This record gives sequence, C-alpha cells and structure tokens, in this order.
Amino acid sequence: MVRKLFLLTLVPAVLFLGNETAFEAQESPDLHVVVNLVQLNVAVTDKNGNYITGLRPQDFAISEDGISEKAATFAEGNEPARSLAEIEAGNSSASDSALRTQAGASPETLDSLVSGANVFVLFDTSDYMYRGFVFAQDAITEFVRSLEGADKIAFYSYSRDLSRAATLTSDRGEVVKAVRSTVAGDEAALYNALLLTLKDAAQNTGRKVVVVFSNGPDNSSVVPPEDVAEFAQSAGVSIYMISTRKAQLEPVSTAVFERMTAATGGKAYFAKDWRDEHRAFTSIRDDLAHLYSLSYYPKPNGNTGWRAIKVKLVGDQLKKYKVRTRNGYRPQPTRFSSDSRPPVPVSNSDATVPGK
Repeated sequence: MVRKLFLLTLVPAVLFLGNETAFEAQESPDLHVVVNLVQLNVAVTDKNGNYITGLRPQDFAISEDGISEKAATFAEGNEPARSLAEIEAGNSSASDSALRTQAGASPETLDSLVSGANVFVLFDTSDYMYRGFVFAQDAITEFVRSLEGADKIAFYSYSRDLSRAATLTSDRGEVVKAVRSTVAGDEAALYNALLLTLKDAAQNTGRKVVVVFSNGPDNSSVVPPEDVAEFAQSAGVSIYMISTRKAQLEPVSTAVFERMTAATGGKAYFAKDWRDEHRAFTSIRDDLAHLYSLSYYPKPNGNTGWRAIKVKLVGDQLKKYKVRTRNGYRPQPTRFSSDSRPPVPVSNSDATVPGK
C-alpha cells in the first residue's frame, strides 16, 4: 500500500520532459505516454492530380481523435518552417530565438524543421534484381541528384540483410557512389529492412521520407507488413514505394504496397519498364517539393492507443480539393521503476525486429 502511494505521488497529470509532453495513462500508475510535436506532410491536389499551392495555415483544420488542434509551425514546399505566431504577425525576419520561443520548440527541434527533408532511399538488391539492375541504379542516381539542396539523403540496400551504404548526408557524390557500388543477390527481406530503415529515419525530427525501390515480393521477412506500416505512421515517416511489374503480378504484394503508402501519406507506383521507373522517381521528387508541412502539440488526450488524425481544408472553395497525409499514430509508452529516478522516454529506436 505504501509503495502504491509512493508511485502515485510520482505521477502528475501532465509531465513536461524537455520538449516532450507526457500524459498520464489510465491503465497503470507507472505508465506514461510520450507525445512529441506531431509532424504532418500534407499534399493538396485537384481532381486531375495537380498540386494546389499558395494555401495558408488558416486554410487547414487539424483534429486528433475529434479534438481540434492548433498548428505550431507551417511551411510550403522547401521553404523554412515558421511558427504560426510569426506568420500571423507577418514578420518574415523574426529572430531565430524568437521563432523557437513562438513555436514552443527546442533549438534542435526547430533546426531540423527548417533544414529540408530527410530522405531515405531503400534499394532492392535481391535476386529479383538480376534483370534491369543498371537501369534501376540510373533512375535512383538521377533522383538523388535532382533533390533540393536542403534535403539530406541516406542510401540503403537490402536482400536478406540491410546494408547502410550511405548514412544521412547532404553530399550527393557520396550517395551516388554508394548506389553504384551495389550488387544483386540473395533472397528479399523487404519488411525487415524497411522496419530498420524506418527506425533510423525516426531518430530525426522534421520531414522524414522513405523511398523504396522493390523488384519483387518479400520472401524471407519475419516482420508482418502491418507492423511496419503502423510504426511508420507513429514515427511520422511517409513511405513511397516504386515496384516493378513482377511485384504487381502478385495481388498480395500489390495490396500491401498500396495500403502501406496510403496510410503514411505516401504513394505506390508500379513500373513496367525503366522509363516508368524514371517517371515514378520524378513524381516523388515533385511531391516532396509541393508538400505542406504542419506540426502541432497534441492537447491532453486520455487515449493511449491509436489516435486518428484528420486534416481538412476550410472554406467552400477549398473543399473540392483532395488532402493526403498520414491517418494517425500510436503514442510511444514509457515506464519507470518505483525508485526516485524520473521516467525515461522510450523512443522509436527502441522498437525491435522479431527474431533479431
């Protein structure tokens, strides 16, 4: 009884941990849910797929579990993210320290928000890739070189295991060298490799994107794709998938790729030949250049499970447009012992791959 009372005194209703807010969970006195700044990549298009530009923060309405949320920062395309206070004041030359204060973000968080997207390219080098390997390398190389200078890129490859050929960098030459050094062979463990890539991407704040080039279905992973998709949603990582016709001929893979990308706010492409591969990468590059970036700090919410996110456009003139973004996330739990140590947040990097 004394131990329970001691634990209860340790758990306030709302606990601030640096830039993170932890809300008390209802199931257990020693379980917290840590909710960071929620980052959304939002695409707005018309019925023909053309991007709608020039929208303002007030044109968007964000809700989480039906609770109306207020945006903290906003940006269009590759422009720097700005706080809503700065935008409303019409002061584009606000000092960096003022911007951090207005956004409610730490220097590390805000610096990452204004530094462009973190793009992780994951390349299938399994035995499915013996045909058309060089063409795929060419398409990826062109994509890497075409990205905005503010974006950082990492290049990974996979067959049965994951190879981190080039870690996140702004050096395009280093990434291209890694692309050209890949060789094909062994079976494909796509979902294992994708989960590990997502874990790496989750360590970064701001815009996070994984672009997968897959030449066939998964035949050796131990991780179910549903778990991978949920992790991506919770980590705020958009997945874009370029798959060849071979994968499209398998209905299960086609359905999984389409569901996974749609749930995270990305897109799936099925390329019949090398020309389609180039067009798919070009489409992804254009998508990244036209995304709106919105972020918000969630209001208190007792739901420790799945939280649904909805983004709508405000006004009769804008309701005809289509909005694409991730549809929700699951807050990460943290636990602490009965001694006097404070709770330690469990980051997305603490996720494990079954069987590893």
